[in-house]
Amino acid sequence: MSTLSTAIIGCGVIGRTHVDAVLQLADRLTLTALVDVSRDRADALAAVVEERTGSRPAVFSTVQDLVAAGAPQLVVVATPSGLHVEQAVAALEAGAHVLIEKPLDVDLVRARRLAAAADAAAARGQVCSVISQHRFDPSSRIVHEAIAAGSFGRVTSGVATVPWWRSQAYYDSGDWRGTWALDGGGALMNQGVHTVDLLLWFLGRPVSVSAEIALLAHEGVEVEDTAVATVTFDSGALAVLHATTAAYPGLGVRLQVMGSEGSAVISRDALEYIHIKEGDGADMGLQGSGNQADRYAAGSASEVDATQFVDGHIRQYDDLLAAIDEHREPLLTVDAALLALAAVRAVYVSAVLGRKVLIDDVIAGEYDDLVLEVPSIEVPAV
Repeated sequence: MSTLSTAIIGCGVIGRTHVDAVLQLADRLTLTALVDVSRDRADALAAVVEERTGSRPAVFSTVQDLVAAGAPQLVVVATPSGLHVEQAVAALEAGAHVLIEKPLDVDLVRARRLAAAADAAAARGQVCSVISQHRFDPSSRIVHEAIAAGSFGRVTSGVATVPWWRSQAYYDSGDWRGTWALDGGGALMNQGVHTVDLLLWFLGRPVSVSAEIALLAHEGVEVEDTAVATVTFDSGALAVLHATTAAYPGLGVRLQVMGSEGSAVISRDALEYIHIKEGDGADMGLQGSGNQADRYAAGSASEVDATQFVDGHIRQYDDLLAAIDEHREPLLTVDAALLALAAVRAVYVSAVLGRKVLIDDVIAGEYDDLVLEVPSIEVPAV
């Protein structure tokens, strides 16, 4: 297992998370370059790396400059969402493995282009993956494995809520924040896409979406700060999806999965509740009692430190490196990320059109030219 030279594109908040992950994987990754349009930002982060490692990474302004100097073996894309595809494709075409921060992109036309580039790169032995680190949480793995084993019987429904808070200052802190062009959406695209991915991972392929979105607690923002949707799946399962950045002071993400023989609740990334039917079960149900979570110590709240945000990224880096070593697909493929992006886009399309939307129509490009905007809401005078 060789050490891979690594470059990180984007030296903002999430770029620093990737720097931390790469430095903690020093036995497999060597941070050789940083890329950012702001030289001051890149130099500041390079100085942090030098202080921690004794070695200063090279600094570039664009991915094109990076590639011209000799592409590293791994390129990490951690820039605003609307820039992901251009930078990732350039890195793939230069022969690098690529890891892209969520979401894949904000535009399905560009996302399809990346999917084609990733397929071509895979034929050359390159690996391309998209961050969805919560698939690697112990709680998520337990629930997914139980569903895959049939332990939940027929999965019947799910409820996912992302009740977060972002201040007006958060949206004002960057020109790209809260824009359709670069943020791609609001609470659902930016904050809720991880939970959308988990919902799809647990319940399967989505078929249709019916949704509403609104901007309720912020100003000067193009996108929604609140979204609600119902989703149908090809298995027949139904789900309710909710995401907001207008829930002061911010509550924990909660995901419930229910089936004919078992149910589970993941709260704040920890396995809060799980019960799988044993014997004949109870005719009228246990109504939340009978918690078996203590049988799964790796997923219990005591084993999950939600403050260690980088841990999930490190687990995904481990999967990426294993995929490179074993010449296999990563757990998070571009196609899986494209499906999650299509589901989010379907929520927005449904809300704008005011009707149910089929996921396959979104994927096929039927709504590519639709201009998205948050529907206006008439608020009665008090």
